[in-house]
Amino acid sequence: MLLYPSVDDLLERVDSRYSLIMLASKRAHELDAGAKPLLDDYKSPKTIGRALEEIAAGKVMIDPDNEEAI
Repeated sequence: MLLYPSVDDLLERVDSRYSLIMLASKRAHELDAGAKPLLDDYKSPKTIGRALEEIAAGKVMIDPDNEEAI
């Protein structure tokens, strides 16, 4: 179960659950591959949790000009 960040907070940043999952998945893969973290402190030890925290903080967003690439 996802406690932080809440799904409601995340859906304020992304328009659908599908888009949220795709965005978080792509960012988690980037973090696994060694991408630079965008936050100073994370609550989650897992990359998917960290990706969701970055989305909630507004650091990771869907590019509106390239939405079909998601």
